[in-house]
Amino acid sequence: MSTAHIARRRSPDELRPLAEQAGRELEAADATEVLRWAADTFGHRFCVTSSMEDAVVAHLASRVFPGVRVVFLDTGYHFPETIGTRDAVQAVMNVEVVTLTPRRTVAEQDAEHGPALHDRDPDLCCALRKVQPLEEGLRDYDAWATGLRRDESPSRAGTPVVGWDEKRQKVKVSPIARWSQQDVDDYIAEHGVLTNPLLSDGYASIGCAPCTRRVLEGEDARAGRWAGSGKTECGLHL
Repeated sequence: MSTAHIARRRSPDELRPLAEQAGRELEAADATEVLRWAADTFGHRFCVTSSMEDAVVAHLASRVFPGVRVVFLDTGYHFPETIGTRDAVQAVMNVEVVTLTPRRTVAEQDAEHGPALHDRDPDLCCALRKVQPLEEGLRDYDAWATGLRRDESPSRAGTPVVGWDEKRQKVKVSPIARWSQQDVDDYIAEHGVLTNPLLSDGYASIGCAPCTRRVLEGEDARAGRWAGSGKTECGLHL
């Protein structure tokens, strides 16, 4: 890890082949090996993003990169339980939580676009409160890690363990892409990893409170997100 703290900024022309090669070489690697590669390669130009649904990836990363930055988007619409999970992660884990906020508060957005934009134009609301803040917050990083898994939804079935984020011109690391929900549950149980209390209250995928409901028996994990709208992704991973 001696190089981790002095990693230099790389150009997209350097980053893209790194991502493509690692995607091939690390496809069958375990999650800690993938994260160790990211930490050794990018140092403090690497971060973990977390919605605070659980702290699995943050916990995994902290084992190979103590003090790793964990980026959290505070949209202004989160459940209190989600904010509480963020605060608990900062308090008990060897990570540095970095909270990003949108340019406008909810009240300012309401004044400009009218109230409850999330009901009338959820794509615009997500763009303003999630996509834009993340893109600004990732400017100082060459690589970022997510908790995406292939089994979560059809749109995520092709998620690479390491890939190239064309939109942001960065390396995107999904160390648990090959995991199942059972793998996640087993890791949480084995290591006592923090989870959002809402996961024990019928929620299978947790986003902003106005756009998230409990899932019904037989529904997939993301059925409770933007239910009835046809929307399946916030735009962060498109």
